[in-house]
Amino acid sequence: MEENHAASGKMELIAVKNFPAWDDLYQVVDFLNKSLKQYHLMFGLKNTEQGSMAITIYEV
Repeated sequence: MEENHAASGKMELIAVKNFPAWDDLYQVVDFLNKSLKQYHLMFGLKNTEQGSMAITIYEV
């Protein structure tokens, strides 16, 4: 049985990928969030302790 994530307010983690630090990567994540919102996807970006950046993909 598939749970409706929007109704429950939960986000399901789909994937995490680390990349070398790049100053403009936040613009890519912003573009993806705006473009794919209708598909119930959300992208996150954070700096890691190793100096790289991690992109996370969630189903919302």
